[in-house]
Amino acid sequence: MHLPSLSTGLLAVSSLLTAVSATPGHGVQVTGKHKITPKVFIVSMFAPEAEAWWGIPEFNLLAHNITVPGLSPLFPDVHCTADYSVCQLVTGEGEINAAVTLSSLLFSPIFDLTHTYFFVAGIAGVNPKVTTINSATFARYAVQVALQYEVDLRELPDNWTTSYFPQGAQKPFEYPTSIYGTEVFELNADLRSIAASFARRANLSDSTTAQEYRAKYTTDNEIYAAGTKAPSVVECDVTTTDVYFSGSLLSDAFDKTTSVLTNGTGVYCSTAQEDNATLEALLRAAKHNLTDFSRIIVMRTGSDFERGYEGQSALDNLLYAEQGAFEPAVQNLYNAGVQVVQGILRGWNTTFAAGVKPSNYIGDIFGTLGGKPDFGPGSEQAKEDAGALTKRGTGLTKRSRGVRR
Repeated sequence: MHLPSLSTGLLAVSSLLTAVSATPGHGVQVTGKHKITPKVFIVSMFAPEAEAWWGIPEFNLLAHNITVPGLSPLFPDVHCTADYSVCQLVTGEGEINAAVTLSSLLFSPIFDLTHTYFFVAGIAGVNPKVTTINSATFARYAVQVALQYEVDLRELPDNWTTSYFPQGAQKPFEYPTSIYGTEVFELNADLRSIAASFARRANLSDSTTAQEYRAKYTTDNEIYAAGTKAPSVVECDVTTTDVYFSGSLLSDAFDKTTSVLTNGTGVYCSTAQEDNATLEALLRAAKHNLTDFSRIIVMRTGSDFERGYEGQSALDNLLYAEQGAFEPAVQNLYNAGVQVVQGILRGWNTTFAAGVKPSNYIGDIFGTLGGKPDFGPGSEQAKEDAGALTKRGTGLTKRSRGVRR
């Protein structure tokens, strides 16, 4: 998730405890031989994102409420429609919450998720070079941009422009040689395009305040031309970092990091706090045939610009600016998202039950699910850089050579 500014204060967390089919206010443990087999599983990260899907005319996600051990203490239940065709959970914010919640769901005996489409739908900061507030973005790549070395800006070499540089590297924007495996995930580009085409049927919400605010991004060189335009549906990529950042220095650094880690293919446009963690859990489940990694969609709607307009400070952009995008961005999770969900349900028998075959590589840098990654140094080299294989000619792994963990 990505709040519009810290000046809005703490949002009240709404209770998600409603009934499976009886008394409101109580989750229910599910037992029995028949597993729940949703066609679409909506992944929300915090209460406003979840609530965007409640009380809508298309379906009732609160018809059933299933308590799943290991989910967030704040959001302990999975919500499903009456026929269980669509379900939803709330991970809690940040990478750790997302990883633990998804893992608990995916390895739960309650569900059969082998044919389920996972639809990550949340708000995010957006890059005005590529898109604008209240737009809906659909990712092919998710990049964990803050998984790097960092030194204090005040202690940087004179010729460095960022305090972040890749692990195992000697300077910024080299490819990391110390690999963890969660740096990049690539999703089904064909499914992404289909989902985006569904979303383009929506009328996206906007606000007068947002319209006035994006006009401030007009420049003579038009570097932020995309940021000045009306909301739209854009196919571009998402970054993940627990660091809630603001300003051109960090934004440009993470933009370049995205390009480096995807071998020049990724286009950074949105920044969130959970997606790589969610995708790692889904990948591990797919490795054990519990999920299908080709059936994942990541949509982020723009709730704020991650950098200021010319002349605006990074702190003002983060703490004080009223961008007018938070509520419309949340509304657009439903506006655009329900088109995606309904498109899958309506086309289930003709297209989606069998799946959408990806024409691109899908998975992680290690090639865990098979295939040849089109980013990184190659799966074998990546495994070696992760310490999974012995270093050539030395008999030493990076762990045994004293690399700090």
